[in-house]
Amino acid sequence: MAIPNAATTVLLLFCLLTPPASSVSSDSIISELSDLQSRSPAGVIHLTDALLRRILSLPTPRPFHFLIFFDAHKLHSKPELSLPTLKSEFSLVSSSFHSNNPDKKSLLFFFDVEFDESQATFALFGINSLPHIRLIPPSAADLKTDSIQMDASDYSRLAESMAEFIVSRTTLSVGPINRPPVISRTQIIFIIAVVLIWTPFFVKKLISGNTILHEKSVWMAGAIFVYFFSVSGAMFNIIRKMPLFLVDRHNPDKVVFFYQGSGMQLGAEGFAIGFLYTIVGLLLAFAVHVLIRVRNRGMQRMLMMFALFVSFWAVKKVIFLDNWKTGYGIHGYWPSSWR
Repeated sequence: MAIPNAATTVLLLFCLLTPPASSVSSDSIISELSDLQSRSPAGVIHLTDALLRRILSLPTPRPFHFLIFFDAHKLHSKPELSLPTLKSEFSLVSSSFHSNNPDKKSLLFFFDVEFDESQATFALFGINSLPHIRLIPPSAADLKTDSIQMDASDYSRLAESMAEFIVSRTTLSVGPINRPPVISRTQIIFIIAVVLIWTPFFVKKLISGNTILHEKSVWMAGAIFVYFFSVSGAMFNIIRKMPLFLVDRHNPDKVVFFYQGSGMQLGAEGFAIGFLYTIVGLLLAFAVHVLIRVRNRGMQRMLMMFALFVSFWAVKKVIFLDNWKTGYGIHGYWPSSWR
């Protein structure tokens, strides 16, 4: 992201940090923010340099926390940053907080700020990479040092983990995340109508034995898919809404597929482990159902050694990753009778 030159930045910071000539009361600021909040569908206020300057004119401690989502429209086209998704989840946290806490709307304000419009705000916080979300406590005097940055792990599960971050850093509770239904009522009615129309034709083909359900290969592929779905943690990824990968906060051009730590598992990481498990399962099925039919003993032994070698390699990789993530080691021991 391009940052203004030094002279421009100093000028912008001077204008931003210089309080207005007339003092502004807390009530008038809260009233203005509440009005802007009520105009936004999700309760997220669009922050500008001028608005931030009025907020900073309040003496500390301020009577509210505020959370800022730093955005840049020109970076929305970069899928590895996931800015549109994170911004949507940020708005979801805001709307959930307001609906669950109607009497506490003035204690926590949600803002989004655009880089091209408010470069002074970005410079004030020292923002040089995105995504970036910051919580400003009421006592924050120096916004760069006293504000709290939301780490990548704090929005790895999107709205749910953002809400947990707010709860852990403030005395406020967001409450349950009110996600819109995946399928609308109209879509449900349409699907039911299609199913009712299609059912007689399906029953006719089912009785005649001329359906895809009578294909042995379909059931085999389905069994492999269910096995992979189970061992890869796909259900965990769906429930927790885990991303496939994260952007390295120290190097925005680098993506992280494997997260070190037992508290979180990325989607790509789960799929990699599921793939290794599936390899072992398929080799076991091959040895039990196919290898026993090979008449050539030499070929049979060679294939069995290959299956054992690949299975050992796959299990070793799983154990290595588990040790890298959690520090838990698995050690082998000789039978006591061999000592």
